Amino acid sequence: MTAANSAATRPDRTTARVRLRPTMTSDLEFVLSLEQDQENLAFITPWERTQHEAAIRFPDFRHFIIEGGQALNAVGFLILIGCRSQNQSLELKRMVVQAKGSGFGRAALRVAKKVAFDDLGAHRFWLDVKARNSRAKALYDSEGFVVEGELREALKVEGGFESLIVMSMLRPEFTGRRSLGLEVHA
Repeated sequence: MTAANSAATRPDRTTARVRLRPTMTSDLEFVLSLEQDQENLAFITPWERTQHEAAIRFPDFRHFIIEGGQALNAVGFLILIGCRSQNQSLELKRMVVQAKGSGFGRAALRVAKKVAFDDLGAHRFWLDVKARNSRAKALYDSEGFVVEGELREALKVEGGFESLIVMSMLRPEFTGRRSLGLEVHA
């Protein structure tokens, strides 16, 4: 059984209970509603439904619904890209959580790291985050991601341009964090 199919088994005081399950076409209304939520729009570049449909089907992608809480209700989604990369470099393309501050984002990120390194054999797990998304950047910092650089004014937005911060974690860093009890075990 993979981490994607099981709960983060021992929730601690700082991490909510979550599991990742593959997104189905019937989940896309939920996904699209999260992307269009005003609270999220400032921090992501939403996709069209057809892009999500392709991500569900394309073998190089993993599109997951984040289920959380006691009832394991849908609380968000995340997308991994590069799952078949010959360079063993996977990207966390997007993670959106409905209830901010609930711990679901942190817990989902921990399970996503386990999936990337343990299940998909990544050497490098990376992401980009809008420079002004301080909440997400703080989460990635606290979860061991290292800033690699800034893509200055990489996104055209209403009224100008936005920069992206590129962050990553390497397998030895993940393994080191696991040995300290900071990562999800099998």
